[in-house]
Amino acid sequence: MPKILIIDDEKAIRATLKEILEYEKYEILEAKDGEEGLEMIQKHEVDLVLCDVKMPKMDGIEVLTKVNELDRQPQFIMISAHGSIETAVEATKKGAFDFVPKPPDLNRLLLTVRNALDKKTLVQETTVLKKKLSKKMDMVGNSDALQQVKETIEKVAPTDARVLITGPNGTGKELVAHWIHAKSNRSGGPFIAVNCAAIPSELIESELFGHEKGSFTSALKQRQGKFEQATGGTLFLDEVGDMSLSAQAKVLRALQEHKITRVGGDKDIQVDVRVLAATNKDLRAEIKEGRFREDLYHRLSVILIQVPSLKDRIEDLPLLVEKFLAEIASEYGTVKKKVTPAALDKLKQNPWTGNIRELRNVVERLVILGSQEINEEDVKKYAGY
Repeated sequence: MPKILIIDDEKAIRATLKEILEYEKYEILEAKDGEEGLEMIQKHEVDLVLCDVKMPKMDGIEVLTKVNELDRQPQFIMISAHGSIETAVEATKKGAFDFVPKPPDLNRLLLTVRNALDKKTLVQETTVLKKKLSKKMDMVGNSDALQQVKETIEKVAPTDARVLITGPNGTGKELVAHWIHAKSNRSGGPFIAVNCAAIPSELIESELFGHEKGSFTSALKQRQGKFEQATGGTLFLDEVGDMSLSAQAKVLRALQEHKITRVGGDKDIQVDVRVLAATNKDLRAEIKEGRFREDLYHRLSVILIQVPSLKDRIEDLPLLVEKFLAEIASEYGTVKKKVTPAALDKLKQNPWTGNIRELRNVVERLVILGSQEINEEDVKKYAGY
């Protein structure tokens, strides 16, 4: 049941609002002034505050300002018989959900209360999802090889320098790109990823640069490409070594001039994106074979980050296994399983050609099929070696 605090120095107003809101099945708390209200917010898990503006000791704007400094921040609806546009604007700037004049229209008030509580629920859900995502995207490990990658990320992230991320499949190249974006000045903008190997060569240009209506048979309407979608943020070109030479030429122009042209269009469109690229190929060898443009390679590789294979950071395996066990238990809604030291030693002996991705799959298989405490026999039986 949502908990609502009414802060108002008029007892009659508090009583009226309490009666209406309790009828709507809300739990109600009352405070006769700003100081008492602030104390109650600190003591109770309040979801929403209905707060008068003009009060003795501490006015409503001051209460709102002080609450903004707390870890626990309920939604605020300001109520005042002396409201002005200036007061409403000030309250909104300080984070109030809405401003309602006295005497309040009850239908509007109830609608505003519902909307404010819906917003609080949405904020809470978003916070939980962000925490889950940050845990999932965490770079786990203390090996020297991984520490070098982390140190490079810390140095390069705050800049707008282009980064080429290399390494075998399954090592976490996209994870590195996410971390660069998250620690950059563009973190508030979009992170748009394009798998260049998964898009047919005849469609890659439309995917990257968009197209105009009627530019080809299935172009039924105008469409923005990934460069436009990533404006203000980061564009991640995964498996860039698989991009066609024609698309490479257009990407080169976009990097040089910060402009793109949609397929079938003739208008230049300004774009402001940071480009990160990744590949498991040796691009210098691809250049010699005529499959990759040397000028594009130099544009993309201002900074090079080589992501180590799992075998090159095998000492991180126990920490990775623990992370995956926790993730899988959370996803399945089960108790987290344990792994014996002998089982971990056995896992370390695997060549791990699929790297972190392969390890994650093996751990999930062991969780599903293995004992409650995963042992060496489970590894021999279910890990495929």
